[in-house]
Formats: sequence, C-alpha cells, structure tokens
Amino acid sequence: MELNENIPIMVYDNQCYLCVKFAKFVNFMVRGRVVMVGHYSDFGVKIRNEILDETALEMFWFIDKKRAYGGRAALFPLVKTIFSRKRKKSSFIKINDDCKQHCKTVKAVFIRSSSLLTNSKKIDL
Repeated sequence: MELNENIPIMVYDNQCYLCVKFAKFVNFMVRGRVVMVGHYSDFGVKIRNEILDETALEMFWFIDKKRAYGGRAALFPLVKTIFSRKRKKSSFIKINDDCKQHCKTVKAVFIRSSSLLTNSKKIDL
C-alpha cells in the first residue's frame, strides 16, 4: 500500500479501547473517505518510520497531501474533511477491537481526553 495513493489517512492507537471507539465514530462520519490505520498495523509501522517522529504513539494523526497533523492540531483538518463535499471513496482497513490496555476506566478516559487537548504537532511532508 503506497502512502500517496491512500491520502487522507487517520492513524490511531488500535490497542486502546477509547481510541478504537473514536476511530469507529470518525469512520462513520467520513463514510469511507479516509483510510483508517492502526499505529500497530503493518502500514501504521511503515507510516511511523517514514513520516512521523518519536512522539507518534502519544496521539492520533491525520495525514493529508501537505502535512501530518497530530493530536489537537489534527482536529480541524479532520472536521474539515468530515464536512467536505468531496465524495471520493478510499480503501478501508478494518478497525480492530484488540484492546490490550486498561483503558475502560474513568481515569483512562480522563487521561486520553486530556492528552488529545494537550498534545499537538505538525510535520510538513
């Protein structure tokens, strides 16, 4: 799978229950126009090695043709894509419900939600 063929891409933590729920919600809203990739999938590892930096696992990422947006910075481009009139269908990578962390607790919800608002990064491609 080539990166430029699949843009826009959302990279999320596919081992976290809350992140998987967030990815499913986003996938429903974009109706297949964004490729959903887990951090720990083969394609996710490739993206982390080629584009993202050492902070990649701390947040979700939205990648378009010009930039990779992480965390809080990714919210605006993601919402913009949701309301975009472009109806290009992208390929879909199955969202895996494989939760290996203790992320269903109230504390985990608070930590993940706060990390979304505190972490922010942009990487030019």
